[in-house]
Amino acid sequence: MLICLKCSNFAKLSQHSYDMQQEFQMIAKTFKGLEDVLAQELIELGANDVQQDRRVVYFTGNKELMYKANLHLRTASRILKPICTFRANDTDDLYDKVHNLDWSQYISSNQSFAIDSTVYSETFNHSQFITYRVKDAIVDWYAEHNQKRPRISVSNPDIYLNIHISHDTCTLSLDSSGESLHKRGWRAEQTEAPINEALAAGMLLLAGWKGQCDLVDPFCGSGTILIEAAMIALGIPPGIYRSSFAFEHWQDFDRELFERLYNDESCEKEFTHHIYGSDISNFSIRIAEKNIKSAGLNKYISVEISDIKDLKPKTEKCLIVSNPPYGERLDIKNIMQLYSNIGEALKHRFAGSTAWIISSDERYLKNMGLKPTKRISLLNGALDCWFNKYELFEGKHSDYKKTQHNDKNNPKHNAKPIRNNRGRRERSKI
Repeated sequence: MLICLKCSNFAKLSQHSYDMQQEFQMIAKTFKGLEDVLAQELIELGANDVQQDRRVVYFTGNKELMYKANLHLRTASRILKPICTFRANDTDDLYDKVHNLDWSQYISSNQSFAIDSTVYSETFNHSQFITYRVKDAIVDWYAEHNQKRPRISVSNPDIYLNIHISHDTCTLSLDSSGESLHKRGWRAEQTEAPINEALAAGMLLLAGWKGQCDLVDPFCGSGTILIEAAMIALGIPPGIYRSSFAFEHWQDFDRELFERLYNDESCEKEFTHHIYGSDISNFSIRIAEKNIKSAGLNKYISVEISDIKDLKPKTEKCLIVSNPPYGERLDIKNIMQLYSNIGEALKHRFAGSTAWIISSDERYLKNMGLKPTKRISLLNGALDCWFNKYELFEGKHSDYKKTQHNDKNNPKHNAKPIRNNRGRRERSKI
C-alpha cells in the first residue's frame, strides 16, 4: 500500500490543530476570599464558562489556555484537568470506578505518580484511606494488563493526581501544576511564616494595584508583597521563575507550544514608579534583599531598616499594602501600641494616599484610630483575617470627598525600564 507523505503530514497537522483547539473543563484552586479576583484573571486570559465556588473557579479552555493559566495566574494554587466524575457508595465502589479507567492514557509504566485527596463527606471520612484505594486501583490495573506498574513517589513525582469527594460525588483529575503555583521560584530565603505569594498578589489586585503610583510596604518582611507588586506592575508572569510544571510530563505535552508561550514577552509593561519596603528587623531586610535580587527586580524595589514611627513617605501620594505582625510573638500591650503607631504614621504622614492593611484581630485594626472604607475577609494560612482599606486625608471626611471628585492624577514618567533585567532562570531539561 502506497502512502502519500504529503497527505500523511497534512493529517498529522490537522490532528494537532484539532487537539490545540479542543476545549475541556478545568478547575483553578485558590484561597478563601480570592475567588472573584481569580475569576477575573481567567476571563482576561480568555477562559470560557467561568463559574465560582468555594475556593475554586471552574472554566473551560484548550491546551494553550491550560499552559497560560499555569504561567500567568497570580491567585491560583493549582490547575486541575478532570478525568472523570462519578458517584460512589463506599470505598469498594470507588476502587471499581477508578480501576475501570484506561490508565495507559495518563501514566506510563516508567513514570512515577502521587495522589492528593480532598474529602468533604459523611460516607468517606478518611482521606488517607481514599488515597490508598485510588493508588491500589491504578497499580492493580497495570498488573491485570500485564504491564510494569508505575512507581509511587511522594516527592517530585512525574504525574500528580487529585481525587475530590463531596458527599458521594467523586472527581478524579490530573494536576497540571504539580507543586503549588504560589511557589513561584524566586524565593532565595524566607523569614518565619512569610505571607503566601498568591495571597500577596490577591491583596494587591484587590487594592487595585496596576503600577499606577509608588507602592509602600512598611512591614515588608522577606519582600513578598514588594516582589509580587513589581511583577504585576511590569506584567511579568508569576510562573516564569519556576523550573517545571507537572503537565510537562504528560503524554500529550506540546513542547513547541509551551516554549512559545514561555518566551512570549508581549504582556510585559513599562513601570515608571518605584516600590519601597521597610522593616524594623535587620534580618528580614537582608532576606528581602536576597529575594529581590533573585527575582531580578533591584531596579524597581528599594528596602531599608526603619521603625514605623520613623517612616517617612518618598512621594506625595502612594499605595500602602502591608501585613503587620498579628501578635503571635508580641504581648498584647506591645501589639496594641504597634497598631496605634501605624495609625499615627498613616494619618499624619501619608495624607492623600490609600492604605490596605491585613490583620487577624479586629482589636488591633481598631486601635489604629482610622475608619476603614472597605473590609474584605481573607484567610492567611489558618487565620481568618480582615483586609481593610483606609483613605488617608487631612481634616474632615466630607471635605476630603469634595477634593477627590476633582482630583486628577498625572504621574510623572521616568526612564524606560530594561525589560530583560529580571534574572529569568534557566529551565531544567526533562
